[in-house]
Amino acid sequence: MHLFRRMFLPLRFLASLLALLLPLDGSQAQSTPLTGGVGLTANAAADRAAARAVADSALALISRNDFAHLADLMLPEARTFSARQRDGAWRYSNSSREEQRAQRFDGRIAERGFTPTVLVSGPLAVVWMPYDLYLNGAWSHCGVDAFTMYKISGRWQIATLGWSVEQPPACAKHPDGAPRP
Repeated sequence: MHLFRRMFLPLRFLASLLALLLPLDGSQAQSTPLTGGVGLTANAAADRAAARAVADSALALISRNDFAHLADLMLPEARTFSARQRDGAWRYSNSSREEQRAQRFDGRIAERGFTPTVLVSGPLAVVWMPYDLYLNGAWSHCGVDAFTMYKISGRWQIATLGWSVEQPPACAKHPDGAPRP
């Protein structure tokens, strides 16, 4: 049963992400004009760099405890998702862009991403980036941030931001060691 849960719950999480993008009643989803066509573009390297820059900016804003400006990087319909394991079971939470905008943390956050994988196909980009996080200078956790973005009016915007909250050895600390004060 434990193995089934480990395999099934992450799939359920991904299905939830997809459900946000697909209408269930057979109607047409609301659409926003996108820039570029589907497939590899001539500017793939520039698009990968621009999408990564948005992900890096998001982590910098989190580290500055600036969730209002983080929300400005998101589509109006954007959602955030987190997954953390407690008592052997994965727990999931999600919030809207406006809930993210209103978030506050009393203290210092240092979230650092490293070794990202960036995939781009036309107006769609995915940035998968391991990260570690320190709160008030003390180790908290590590995991993976997964950004899904769309290029709208020439600008990459976050549609979903999902992350896992784990501890080594399930994830890695930043290769540079602890952040410097």
